[in-house]
Amino acid sequence: MAAISMRLPVARKAVGPSASRGAEKHLVAPGDTITTDTGYMRGHGTYIDEEKLIASVAGAVERVNKLVCVKALKTRYNGEVGDIVVGRVTEVQQKRWKVETNSRLDSVLLLSSMNLPGGELRRRSAEDELAMRDYLQEGDLISAEVQSVFSDGALSLHTRSLKYGKLGQGVLVQVSPSLVKRQKTHFHDLPCGVSVILGNNGFIWIYPTPEQKDEEAGGFTTNLEPVSLSDREVISRLRNCIVALVTQKLMLFDTSILYCYEASLPHQIKDILQPEVMEEIVLETRQRLLDLEG
Repeated sequence: MAAISMRLPVARKAVGPSASRGAEKHLVAPGDTITTDTGYMRGHGTYIDEEKLIASVAGAVERVNKLVCVKALKTRYNGEVGDIVVGRVTEVQQKRWKVETNSRLDSVLLLSSMNLPGGELRRRSAEDELAMRDYLQEGDLISAEVQSVFSDGALSLHTRSLKYGKLGQGVLVQVSPSLVKRQKTHFHDLPCGVSVILGNNGFIWIYPTPEQKDEEAGGFTTNLEPVSLSDREVISRLRNCIVALVTQKLMLFDTSILYCYEASLPHQIKDILQPEVMEEIVLETRQRLLDLEG
């Protein structure tokens, strides 16, 4: 029989008032009245009833001038142009790949929207179309950028930069898209020797930092060399740290992940997922982030 882990109840540590520093979020539930002022415009997640603006989803109220919308706390990914996403190829079609990106509809990667191997620039021929499975096939993971949004909400992707393309060896962690903080860059080489891609769609890719950037690969050659034990341990620790941050509802970005990783070092990798350890390291991470802001 499998061993069962039993633990005694522990008192939760109260988070001090300093944790609520900064702009306070106005949280609403479906049916809550946001405002009775008729001068506001209705945005996503709201509707008007009897001259009152009412929330249709549970989330945080966001105001941009006179436009009021509710950003749902738990939802599918709604893509915007310029977002960095990590996705999995689900189907190879004529001149395009269908990609699962955690949105309502499958995203589309056109053959004309990607680099050819070696980065050469030319029109795509019938030979390229026949060789599509040599580039990407079902089950492959890719990193890409959102090029445009179709009228039905589906996303059109591109991998024209050499930093995008097929992903090799690593670990995929799926989180809520609302917990990934928008930044200038979502590709981070962490000091611990591991890199992360924080996809805006909630797919996070953790992989060993390559020793040298292969600029001539065109994003298609994947390194299949064995990953060292030390790298695997760091990747596993980072993965558990991200799970801990998500469980405690802390935003994911390079600094929060690094602080959580450093706070977890006194503990064994498997112990990070225990509730009391998870709470302890995330509390320390939150306090360091508050000290950084202050």
